[in-house]
Amino acid sequence: MSLLLEPSPEQIKQEKRYQEMGLTDEEFALAEELLGRPLNFTETGLFSVMWSEHCSYKNSKVLLKKFPVDGEKVLQGPGEGAGIIDIQDGQAVVFKIESHNHPSAIEPYQGAATGVGGILRDVFSMGARPVALLNSLRFGELESPKVKYLFEEVVAGIAGYGNCIGVPTVGGEIQFDPCYEANPLVNAMCVGLIDHKDIQKGQAKGVGNTVMYVGAATGRDGIHGATFASEELSESSDEKRPAVQVGDPFMEKLLLEACLEVVKSDALIGIQDMGAAGLTSSSAEMASKAGSGIEMNLDFVPQREAGMTPYEMMLSESQERMLLVVEKGREEDIKAIFERWDLHAVEVGVVTNDSRLRLMHKGELVADVPVDALAEDAPVYHKPSKQPAYYDAFQAEAAYIPEIADAKETLLSLLAQPTIASKEWVYEQYDHMVQTNTVVAPGSDAAVIRIRGTRKALAMTTDCNSRYLYLDPEVGGKIAIAEASRNLICSGAVPLGVTDCLNYGNPEKPEIFWQLEKSTDGLSEACRVLNTPVIGGNVSLYNERSGGAVYPTPVIGMVGLIEDTDHITTQAVKHAGDLVYLIGDTKAEFSGSEIQKMLVGPISGKAPEINLEVEKKRQQQLLQAIQHGMVSSAHDVAEGGVAVALAEKMMDGPLGLDIKLALPVENSFSESQSRFVVTVQPENQFSFEQIVEDAKLIGKVTEEASLKMEFMESETLHATQAELTKAWKGAIPCLLKSRA
Repeated sequence: MSLLLEPSPEQIKQEKRYQEMGLTDEEFALAEELLGRPLNFTETGLFSVMWSEHCSYKNSKVLLKKFPVDGEKVLQGPGEGAGIIDIQDGQAVVFKIESHNHPSAIEPYQGAATGVGGILRDVFSMGARPVALLNSLRFGELESPKVKYLFEEVVAGIAGYGNCIGVPTVGGEIQFDPCYEANPLVNAMCVGLIDHKDIQKGQAKGVGNTVMYVGAATGRDGIHGATFASEELSESSDEKRPAVQVGDPFMEKLLLEACLEVVKSDALIGIQDMGAAGLTSSSAEMASKAGSGIEMNLDFVPQREAGMTPYEMMLSESQERMLLVVEKGREEDIKAIFERWDLHAVEVGVVTNDSRLRLMHKGELVADVPVDALAEDAPVYHKPSKQPAYYDAFQAEAAYIPEIADAKETLLSLLAQPTIASKEWVYEQYDHMVQTNTVVAPGSDAAVIRIRGTRKALAMTTDCNSRYLYLDPEVGGKIAIAEASRNLICSGAVPLGVTDCLNYGNPEKPEIFWQLEKSTDGLSEACRVLNTPVIGGNVSLYNERSGGAVYPTPVIGMVGLIEDTDHITTQAVKHAGDLVYLIGDTKAEFSGSEIQKMLVGPISGKAPEINLEVEKKRQQQLLQAIQHGMVSSAHDVAEGGVAVALAEKMMDGPLGLDIKLALPVENSFSESQSRFVVTVQPENQFSFEQIVEDAKLIGKVTEEASLKMEFMESETLHATQAELTKAWKGAIPCLLKSRA
């Protein structure tokens, strides 16, 4: 039974109970004004979750308007469960990324697992079959027992849910840094395929049509999850463990198949996932988008716990649930489908014409609120912005140049840094071959999924180097988009669009809002130049604990189309005798680099420069060479510089590299932007050099499995593949076994 004693409207106002739910005095007054009377407890709860940052984007909406969201191939931009882009032949790709940071910080297994479940529902609620999962993870250093626990449990949660539901986890990225020590970031991405004719919207259209609740029963898990995600973590956050939902991937598998059957029925009018804010957001948003209203009788809501109140039912974030609007008189058609899958399918309400959300419970009207007040009329803030003192200091700082005593030892040490090291320990726990469409598995620049019955394939990636964003959020934002695009180019794909997950600290702090403001400037400019519209995403703010914010971390999920499977390219070298090219210019840029972090500790200085027009030209020229069949392998130069990129190209095969770089030894670890390392068969040399203007021949692929590098001033590096592999593959398992 519920122990909740609901205060009266007078108590809510006088005792400021609304503050406990996350509403400010001004917001509560605005809600009263919109309603035209005092709010009862349930209504206060509705406003508190719908006006949370997690649901309303009240602190970020002004900045999100900068993003380019349109394009000739965009079929659905921001505003629905997921975005959709045309991939020709009546087919489209559906994708979205979302955060589950706060739940994962206090209950890492379920927090990560339900993050996967939620993003899957966003995609199949559009009518699409999920074909791939990716993730982007951030943790503190793998030294403390707490961080190791969080890391192991998050990975287990992702694997447990994805493997059970039968959707392959094909890619992702992981960064380790002290700023994530107490506040890990767990972002999950899902990619789906759909035929244009099957696209669904989350809209409650047609007065008199039936509102149906389908899926699992409602419990008390996840109540106020949206509010919890919209405040800083603190020592008392562990008390909010009930705000973490509990997932059931087997139930979700049933729901997925049932929903994909239902979307084929012309009885279905609208469908939406009960995600953040549960029944509240799905009902209010579906009605608001359609210009209609909804009346629901909560007595009919399937409940797995006794004595649930309207407040608890409406705010619960129990998993594996959907809200449907069905043509009046066709309810039995829908019920029959869900009964076959052994799932609840219950009539709980009706679409009305008065634009209000009315809730009945035990014969009483327990809430009566305008749907737009909940879904559209949340206050929008443009918070004060202030350039941090650290940024001014970094801009004035002399350029950092590392001193390299031993090039080989430096390279081996870099390969063993957890952010660079092989993530095999992670992805070997994921089933990345289920559905048997995975062509390029985790470990290359991008994952690739074939599209059955066609010559097409999809490439996908997640990316963000938050250190660059900390040094300079605008430049770092440009780099995040460019690097994700580079990953797709290296796989032979044309980048199509972006879904982003904006992870930041507390926007009420002017220095944090400045980071958000400047990075969205950089992100949006790069999206325009590289022609990658933003079709959806998620904002996750208040990622702080004990006053320390995470680095600004706008994770970029990007999907590209490989027009012919013959164009699929991977990073590993393929043939002895192939020529090795470095595309792009290498400068002495070490601020925010892996080598600065390894040798100095704290990062500082100016972020690497990036020229988006140069970036665009190099990407287009390399893609043209790949599509003409001239490139054997391609890899972008990222963390650790060209030395690390070369080592990564020869980790998984019997071949080696013989390289001559006209650079000082330290510059082989520079992280200058817009660079690629590619291999080309000798017969394609002339044609390749005609297309790719900024390519420099630096060596060849050898039969001897070792990396030989010669630098200016006769300095050399020689490491066997066995030495490189031991450092790179052994690092994370070794750190996890050690006991701090």
